[in-house]
Amino acid sequence: MKKFGISVLFFITFIIIYLLQANIFPSLKIAGVMPNLFVILILWIGLFASTFEAVIFGIIMGLILDLIYGRVIGITAIMLCVIGYLGAYFDKNFSKESKFKIVLMVIGATIIYEVGYYALNGLILGYDFEWLRFMKILIYEVIYNVLITILLYPIIQNLGYKVDRAFKRNNILTRYF
Repeated sequence: MKKFGISVLFFITFIIIYLLQANIFPSLKIAGVMPNLFVILILWIGLFASTFEAVIFGIIMGLILDLIYGRVIGITAIMLCVIGYLGAYFDKNFSKESKFKIVLMVIGATIIYEVGYYALNGLILGYDFEWLRFMKILIYEVIYNVLITILLYPIIQNLGYKVDRAFKRNNILTRYF
């Protein structure tokens, strides 16, 4: 039951982030670029919840975003699914104790998401790749995501460890008890 409640909170967080992205961040653009809080959220779910939760939420939230914003259904879902899996991979192979490591994870996740999203859109829709423009957008988005991660780091850590305990606690009981 506790996991279900946390999953509901993930979805509520998604709605709050959507409202921020749609209503507040357009007025806070830096060089025409907004942060992508969805990447941070799905990475966070992968780091602190479970691979299954991160992949499922990545697909569901990606499909919702594709239905609202996308010209092609499924690209955002694929890329957020990849980010969820990447978060779970980072969880298994790297420590979450350091702010610096979390920032590096956000940088990597943002780059992978944007490159994959841009490449898939380019292949499916058949537009010419404008690498210089893309690199400018990518750099600004990485900087923006890093700044937000640094500002939200205490919340990310505190809530993250509570979610971690709920999803990954060791429930092994021996047959002798």
